[in-house]
Amino acid sequence: MQLCLQRSCRSGLHRSSGLQKAQAIRMTTDGSATLVRLPKQVPLMRRLPLAFFILPLSVARQDKHRSVFVTLRAGKSIVKTLCCALLILSLSVVPKSRAQSVKELTVGAAADLSPALKDLGDSFERKTGIHLKFSFGASGALTQQIENGAPFDLFFSADMDYPRQLVRDGQADASTLYQYAVGKLVLWVAADSSLDVEHKGMNALLDPSVKKISIANPQHAPYGRAAVEALKHAGIYDRLADKIVMGENVSQAAQFAESGNAQAGFVALAHAVSPGMQGKGKYWEIPGDYYAPLAQGAVVISRSPHKKQAAQFLEYVKTKPAAETFQRYGFTLP
Repeated sequence: MQLCLQRSCRSGLHRSSGLQKAQAIRMTTDGSATLVRLPKQVPLMRRLPLAFFILPLSVARQDKHRSVFVTLRAGKSIVKTLCCALLILSLSVVPKSRAQSVKELTVGAAADLSPALKDLGDSFERKTGIHLKFSFGASGALTQQIENGAPFDLFFSADMDYPRQLVRDGQADASTLYQYAVGKLVLWVAADSSLDVEHKGMNALLDPSVKKISIANPQHAPYGRAAVEALKHAGIYDRLADKIVMGENVSQAAQFAESGNAQAGFVALAHAVSPGMQGKGKYWEIPGDYYAPLAQGAVVISRSPHKKQAAQFLEYVKTKPAAETFQRYGFTLP
């Protein structure tokens, strides 16, 4: 046997009344079908599927004709059923999808921020329950990834130029652009090095024992550009150019110096003072007038599906506890 429920609009019925007639098709064993009009008019709520109105169905069997009639219970029972159904949907379906949408944020960040942002991410997660997934690299390389569709919610650069570029290209929200810190460049050598960088500064690089000097690639790393500027300001760039080895980002430049593959390296102060580098080396902080200020900015990515939560983390970065974290890692505030 088959059951079929139809709805037909009442002829001449005013649109605002929202009333329809319900019909049932009675199928018998001999294959014939008769259309039965149900006697009661049932108010139907707009935009709700038919499934809501067949919840309170009662089925009556008639053994003589072996047929089944579908009837609708009108009145208070259908209202109660609708309310229960809507309540279940509101408590289960919608919040679940919303909870999934704010479980994690993906952040592209300059390599010098690795120690500071990991601390900030942990404290933000404890506060909000939102986990931050970081992808650290050279600011220019991350910018190119974003231009090519990388699924970042936020971008923290080691300068202001790359975030502004994303804003100009329509890849980032201009209203969220924010300078969060100013970075510092240092000349770092291993703790057991004979180079006296603490007293001689960059002139220590003229020592014959120096075979390799690591810097970040200046083509897409702001700290690499700052290193080249500093060497030129000191008047020794041309003499040392052949000894320069480039890391993909400032973190890799620090790794070259730490591992001994380079006798000295230009790294971020944030790396030099990070827990992982404590006791492993000594450094000389390069004067600020040797290179252009490393003003560092962040911005929310335009296509992020979690802009509200991304902006929430950016607001957290502006708080006093966040400022203290940046200062602890050698950054100055704008």
